[in-house]
Amino acid sequence: MALVELIMPKMGESIMEATILSWLKKPGDKIEQDESVLEVATDKVDTEVPSTHAGVLKEILAKDGEVVKVGSAIAVIATDGDDAKPSDKPATKEETKPAAKPKPAEPVLATQSNGASHVPAADFKSSSRFYSPLVKNIAKEENIPVAELETVPGTGNEGRVTKKDILAYLQQRKSGQTIAPALTSSKPIVPASINAGDEIIQMDRMRKMISERMVDSKRTSPHVTSFVEADVTNVVVWRNKFKNEFQKQEGQSLTFTPIFIEAVAKAIKDFPMINIQVDGDKIIKKKDINIGVAVALPSGNLIVPVIKNADQYNLRGLAKIVNDLAVRARENKLKPDELTGGTYTLSNVGSFGNVMGTPIIMQPQVAILAVGAIQKKPAVIETPTGDAIAIRHKMFLSHSYDHRVVDGSLGGMFVRRVADYLEQFEVDRAI
Repeated sequence: MALVELIMPKMGESIMEATILSWLKKPGDKIEQDESVLEVATDKVDTEVPSTHAGVLKEILAKDGEVVKVGSAIAVIATDGDDAKPSDKPATKEETKPAAKPKPAEPVLATQSNGASHVPAADFKSSSRFYSPLVKNIAKEENIPVAELETVPGTGNEGRVTKKDILAYLQQRKSGQTIAPALTSSKPIVPASINAGDEIIQMDRMRKMISERMVDSKRTSPHVTSFVEADVTNVVVWRNKFKNEFQKQEGQSLTFTPIFIEAVAKAIKDFPMINIQVDGDKIIKKKDINIGVAVALPSGNLIVPVIKNADQYNLRGLAKIVNDLAVRARENKLKPDELTGGTYTLSNVGSFGNVMGTPIIMQPQVAILAVGAIQKKPAVIETPTGDAIAIRHKMFLSHSYDHRVVDGSLGGMFVRRVADYLEQFEVDRAI
C-alpha cells in the first residue's frame, strides 16, 4: 500500500486558489486515474479535478466550501487498491492542514471608533466581494459589518482583502485613523424596500463576481467612451458571399465576430499603447495580443474567454476558435487558462439588438470595444459621376478606455482605425 496526496492543480495563469464545490467521490470509493473526483470553482470558471492515481479515496482533507491554495493537498489516495483504514498521520504537508482560527493579538471592537453600543456581525450573503474564510473569521470576531468591510482596500490577487489588509485596517481604526463609514456617514445606505408579492432572488456565485469586478473597475479606472459610426457594407457583402460555403466546409456558422477581432488586432499593432496594463505608477506594454470576447450564458451572466495571440490567426482560424469558445462557454466546459491573460476585450452588444453601449473595462486591461447592431441606412457616397444617396450597412463602435493612461486622442484614433479596417474590407478576399 502507498498513500499519495491529491494536490489542488494549477488551473491557469494568475489563479492561486479554488473553492471546493462538491466531492463526486466519498472515502472508501474506488477511483481510476484521470477520473473526476471533485468539482471546484475559481474566480474564472467551475471545473472538475481528476485523480492523478488509481486506487481508493482514503481521506478528504478539504471540505465543501473551503478555499484551497493551488499546490495544497486536498485528499489522500491509497494506491494498489488497498482498502485499509487511513493512517492516523497521512502524508500531508504541514501547510495543507486546516488553518487555526485567527485571533488578533488585541481585539478591537467597532464601538471604539464612535462609541456605538453594538455592531451586528457581518452577514456575507449581502457581500459583492469575495473574502477568504480567514478574513471572514476576523471580520466576525471584530464585529465588522459587511458595508464597512467593503471599503477595506485589498492588496491580494485581483484586489482581494488579505489577512494583512484587514489587520492593518483594524490597527488604523484602533488609532482613530479610520472611522467605519457605515456607522458615521451622514448619508447612510438606503436599504431596498420589499413589498408583498416581490420575489427575492439570491445572486449566484458568478453574478456576485461580476458585480464585484464591475464596481472595482469603475472605482479603479476613470472611464471615457468615444464613438464612431462605420460603414460595414463590404463586410456584410463578403459574409453573405461566403457563409454558406463555410457552413458546408466546416459545419459551423460564419459570424461577424472574427472579422471584428481581426480589425481590432490590426489596430492594436498600429497603436500598441492600447495594449497595456497599469501597475501602480508603471505602464506594462504587453507583447502578446490576447483578445477576450464576451459571451452571454443561458443563465444571463457573461463570461469572457480569451483568444491568445489573436493577431496570428487568419479569418478561418479566428472563426473556428470563436465558435469553439462560445459553444464550450455556454456548456461550462472552458478551461480556467482560457479565461485569463486577456489584453483587450470585444463585446458585441449588437447581438442584443443594441446600436451602441458604454462597456466597462476588464481589469487590468485599459480599454474595451463594443460593437453595435448593423443597420441599413441611407448615406451619401461618392461615385465617379458625383455624390449619390445609397443604402449602406452602418454600425456604431463604442470604445471605453482608462483615462489615467489613455488620452482622448489615442482612444479616438484607435476606434477610428478599427472602423477604417472594417470599411476597407476586401469583398473579393478568400476565406
